[in-house]
Amino acid sequence: MSASQFVSVCTIDALARAAKQLKDGNLIAFPTETVYGLGADAENESAVSRIYKVKGRPQDHPLIVHVGDWQLMGEWSSDIPDYAIDLARSFWPGPMTLILKRSELAKDFVTGNQDTVGIRVPNQTLALQLLTEFSKIGGKGIAAPSANRFGQVSPTTAEAVREEIGAYLDANDSILDGGPCAVGVESTIIDCTGPNPRILRPGAITVEDIKGVTGLDVEVVERSDIRVSGSLENHYAPEAQVLLDVTPQPGDGFIALADIPTPEGVIRLAEPKSNESFAHLLYAALRDGDAKGLNRIVVVQPTGVGIALAIRDRLKRAAARL
Repeated sequence: MSASQFVSVCTIDALARAAKQLKDGNLIAFPTETVYGLGADAENESAVSRIYKVKGRPQDHPLIVHVGDWQLMGEWSSDIPDYAIDLARSFWPGPMTLILKRSELAKDFVTGNQDTVGIRVPNQTLALQLLTEFSKIGGKGIAAPSANRFGQVSPTTAEAVREEIGAYLDANDSILDGGPCAVGVESTIIDCTGPNPRILRPGAITVEDIKGVTGLDVEVVERSDIRVSGSLENHYAPEAQVLLDVTPQPGDGFIALADIPTPEGVIRLAEPKSNESFAHLLYAALRDGDAKGLNRIVVVQPTGVGIALAIRDRLKRAAARL
């Protein structure tokens, strides 16, 4: 049972209280358009250390700093290339994280002892209002990974947060309920420390989007010397075994686009009508499979580019757990 406060009606006053809780060193789970985040004051080492403890996250795994406006990235980073500014102005607020050379403000306890920092402006009303209220009392940024135990399926509802980490939170922590997340998979992470942008984690902002704004070639990197969230081989995994593009057996869970029929005796967990809907429903469907006590979940992966690339990335890592 969670000792934390579950805030189902997020008024301005409630968000101001949540900002004060952050400033006092507590944790706030909050919605974004991608997944729910577990936030702490990015300048408070003891608060950030609690994120690692609650998640069971390795200390060298960096966190993303959330800010309320693209112009604030200059406080957390240095040597910002022009194309990174173009990306920020085009896609923030939005599901994109930029990796930049860190400034003095970004400390080792946020960056995982790297000389880079990840920065994002979320495109979710409650998240932006929380950042605004936090800024009013001197907060410069909220460090936040996904609000789940490390390596597990990211939560896309407040109730999933409570089920996943509620028992690890304290009475002065809070979970803000902003409804289901609109996108459903984590942000695109773009390395902006070189002459050209490199995608370190695919998401809703695609190769085509980035090329269109920057006019530069874009590389999608499988492995990088820069550690970023969600880059481990085994990640995003439910308790059930995830199998990709195989014939499901009776009793298996099944996730596939709506035009793919459900075999007899198979338990349909989601039937999205588009790749965007697939991303939106995926994590909730995987969690539903666990709630139903299923041993196996078979997923027919969407084809093509765009957000389908992000979906296949998450499923590949989920299926890597043996």
